[in-house]
Amino acid sequence: DDGERLLTYARRMMRLNGEAVAAFDDSKLAGHLRIGMPDDYADRFLPEIMARFMRSNPRVELTVVCEPTVNLIEQVNRASIDLALITHVEENGYSEIVRREPLLWVTSANHAAHEEPVLPLAFGRPTCVWRHKAIEALGKVKRDYRVLFTSWSATVISASVLSGLAVSVLAECSLRPGMRVLTEADGFPPLADVEIGLIRARGKHSPIVEAMAQHVIESLDNLGPPRFGMADDSAAIRLRRAPASMQPRW
Repeated sequence: DDGERLLTYARRMMRLNGEAVAAFDDSKLAGHLRIGMPDDYADRFLPEIMARFMRSNPRVELTVVCEPTVNLIEQVNRASIDLALITHVEENGYSEIVRREPLLWVTSANHAAHEEPVLPLAFGRPTCVWRHKAIEALGKVKRDYRVLFTSWSATVISASVLSGLAVSVLAECSLRPGMRVLTEADGFPPLADVEIGLIRARGKHSPIVEAMAQHVIESLDNLGPPRFGMADDSAAIRLRRAPASMQPRW
């Protein structure tokens, strides 16, 4: 336990040391970097990633692309972007898993859409992996449902949930104030964890790309789970990090 407490301080010390060295380094990185991630990941992770990276590399111009995982994989394969943070799926090929989170059923804390006889749902496009997992789980418990909203925008999906019009499934990082997490006690089956991976364009292993990749990994490692979304803080779901065997070795 003491080691875990010390680790938090050690990471902050190492981060501050790196920023201090970079501030006085005349050979610091410069150039243009293109990174992509789905908009729900961007909402949660991007502020920390950008703050860490730009403080250490103020001469780098950063372009951020927010699109669904399948589109980002295509852009990385075409080298339209340098690297991307995506939802890891084995069928999509290799990605370096950098974070694991629970996939959760969510409804509005102020409405009862989850109690309707035919469950109204809001999902990403038909190719969405989370959509497939949710529908498969509902089939196993023989719960009637209808897909009411389809969008690749996390903002649209969250709006449909918060307005009380639909239930959806989100990674823990995507929870927002006003949402309530549904559990087996509410009649909703557990879902497999979300694995978040990092991919690089082929041949894109420049110092700028590798520096950003390391900043992404460290930023996600430092972030804890959101502090809202559970009816009872004591029942908050603990963040599930990738096991040591999946963590990068430097």
